[in-house]
Amino acid sequence: MLTLLGNRTKVIAAYLLAALGGNTTPSAEDIKSILESVGAEVDEDRVEFLLSELKGKDLTEVIAAGREKFASVPTGGGVAVAAGGPAAALVATETKKEGIEGRRERGVR
Repeated sequence: MLTLLGNRTKVIAAYLLAALGGNTTPSAEDIKSILESVGAEVDEDRVEFLLSELKGKDLTEVIAAGREKFASVPTGGGVAVAAGGPAAALVATETKKEGIEGRRERGVR
């Protein structure tokens, strides 16, 4: 499954897997270990970015805040919010913080 996801989403998914496994504060090494276990490349900058954004925050509160943001986005229906789940909430948070400059560095327009 992780091979279908982008680098950003893979890192978030690995963080969430660690959290679901009972690790309330996954480290960079925890995330790298999970990604490497499925043969995924590790983007250390993304790992560090995610960890810095989540440092000292409650994951449940971050997810709830992301869901609230998605609730205000017109999607043609409310189903997308429910389907997005925790990973979608974290992607929204990271994307907002990353800004245009980060996307330009990666060649994304």
